Amino acid sequence: MKFRSWMSGIALMAFCTAGSAFAAVDASEVGRGVKYEEHMVPVGVDVRGGVGGFTGNSGGLTKPGALLGVTADAQPWPSLGVEAGYEGQRLPIDDGRVGGGEAMWRHNLGILAKAGAPLIKSKLFPYVGAGFGLSYLNASEGAEGLYDNDFIGEVPLAAGVDYRFTRSVFAGARATYRALIGTSFANDATPAGDTTGGLVNFNLTLGGSF
Repeated sequence: MKFRSWMSGIALMAFCTAGSAFAAVDASEVGRGVKYEEHMVPVGVDVRGGVGGFTGNSGGLTKPGALLGVTADAQPWPSLGVEAGYEGQRLPIDDGRVGGGEAMWRHNLGILAKAGAPLIKSKLFPYVGAGFGLSYLNASEGAEGLYDNDFIGEVPLAAGVDYRFTRSVFAGARATYRALIGTSFANDATPAGDTTGGLVNFNLTLGGSF
């Protein structure tokens, strides 16, 4: 089974798991979660690492690749947060028409709004999120005959969970599917001249707040 098939399956399970956690929270917990804490807005920074890859015919021409990112986040309400950050990723090209070691380098800037319900004395925070981002795909030099540099829009849909060890230290895991807008980096490499697919990534995070 191809990597993108089981990636999609894991992403679906993550979304379902998050949904089940929200359903288990009673109305009083949700009410407390949306109370705005005017003078106490936690902000923080996290680093993240993971792996993922394209779906569609983009996934047939590339392999899964590692990612690394840094994100700044704020939590104005216990149940609602927002984050903005950078993510870099190397996606190896799997195409016999180009030499080995070639890749598409992805550089992304994005924002994401998160909604969830704090559990276990506010230590556990399962959530879903949506946002918008812009990526620049840079083809390595040896692949430029068939693969092009490309700016693409991204609409990320995420499901994950964070756990707060202390007031200032937290860690988490996330699955994200990104719908891609204006993708054309592999048009010259496909028989139909049309690049299709999305992007599925999984990552772990470690961060601190203040």
